[in-house]
Amino acid sequence: MRWQRSLMNLIKERQSKSVALAVDTSTNQTRTILINNIVKFVGELKPDVKLVQADFKIRSITPIQEANIKYYTHGKSSYTEVLEWAEKEKIDTLFYITDVTGYFYEDLDVKVETFWLVPDDYVPKVPFGKAIKVA
Repeated sequence: MRWQRSLMNLIKERQSKSVALAVDTSTNQTRTILINNIVKFVGELKPDVKLVQADFKIRSITPIQEANIKYYTHGKSSYTEVLEWAEKEKIDTLFYITDVTGYFYEDLDVKVETFWLVPDDYVPKVPFGKAIKVA
């Protein structure tokens, strides 16, 4: 229940801001029920959130109410395209559901406030932003 309270407070504090939720779809070895619950939870708190599904590229961008997440089995993940999209779209805050094992260009200048929602018991060091364990 702890992560829900943290996430709820973060989203409530950003009601007037542009927010996106990205889901790393590079593997189906994740806790899909948990991820679906996070997507639903965020959608109830802030219905105008854009849902970005991505692995090594962006697969889809939809309103969060139209969530139909498709997972892949290749395990390749890159955050670069999502971060560049968020910058271009002037997203204020990006929540990214991932195990943080993906790639991004090291010289990428990330200005988007980023929260890594890690659906695992192990939370690795994040390259920037803040990690939140949601397991």
